[in-house]
Amino acid sequence: MKPVALALAALVGLSVPVFAQEDFGTAPQHWSFSFPIADFSTTLVPFVEIKTVIGRDQIPAVDTVNYISAVDEDRLDVREPVLTLELDDAEPRAFPIRYLMFHEIANDQIGDVPVAVTYCPLCNSGMIFDRRVELDGETRTISFGVSGKLRNSDMVMYDRETESFWQQAVGEGIVGTFAGVELTQLPGWMESWGEFVARNPEGLVMDAPRRGAGYGRNPYIGYDSQSRPYAQFYNGENPPHDIPALMRVVRVGEQAWPISRLQEVSEVTEAGIRITWTAGQASAMDSGLIAEGKDVGTIRVFDAETGADLPHDVMFAFAFHAFWPEGTWMLGES
Repeated sequence: MKPVALALAALVGLSVPVFAQEDFGTAPQHWSFSFPIADFSTTLVPFVEIKTVIGRDQIPAVDTVNYISAVDEDRLDVREPVLTLELDDAEPRAFPIRYLMFHEIANDQIGDVPVAVTYCPLCNSGMIFDRRVELDGETRTISFGVSGKLRNSDMVMYDRETESFWQQAVGEGIVGTFAGVELTQLPGWMESWGEFVARNPEGLVMDAPRRGAGYGRNPYIGYDSQSRPYAQFYNGENPPHDIPALMRVVRVGEQAWPISRLQEVSEVTEAGIRITWTAGQASAMDSGLIAEGKDVGTIRVFDAETGADLPHDVMFAFAFHAFWPEGTWMLGES
């Protein structure tokens, strides 16, 4: 079995070895074999919360991103989801979820900005970060890999410079040298390929990192229709207000808008934020082929006053509740 297939098989609970996780006072001993330079004396979270699922880099991050012109791309269905980033003074970029499903992280440089494009399928969390961080008054540029670990079913990334652990959904270092350091999230968003190319025919789209890798498949068939996330990776509470655990919510800061509300009204403006929903984007976590997934629509998030794109995430409700248990649910109730 190829490494990517092995990694994904592990994530969906097939017969792949999983390390036992114990509530050690220090980091489990086997971690130091895979992360020999990590500083496990510094942590913001209990080690028992971090589950080792597969080995380091068995899901291989992309470190050399190749692009083709949007008008030359003929493999993507118009409904397929892509992560979009439009920075000033750089061509718009689209990162297809069909590739991020198998790689989860792409390290790149767009103009003057070093970026990490990240996607955690189990939380549906797709965010783009600036790879520059501040530590002790010094600016450092770091690159990320997939640790093979999960916390609250969300990907734990690691940086290759210090082997610190980072929580993808939160964008913060949780173990090691960079514990407590926050990444700057860039105002990217997930939309359909058709929307991107119609707006940016001269834009660029990430090319397939590998040939013959089975891109376009979804190894988590029917996941976003389940009542609960996979139990081996999440044993926390369900969201409040009878919100289904696998419903998508729009997270801006510590506030979350259920997508069911946005589907009813198409646009909401409150708390200084304008959020729109438009039909036409396929779920990556539904059908065996991403292009055939149910319609979950495209979310855009703007500053209500200036119209500028705002950093946000469209994640599953259980993940928002896990990482922001005191967060505000924007339900539109009077």
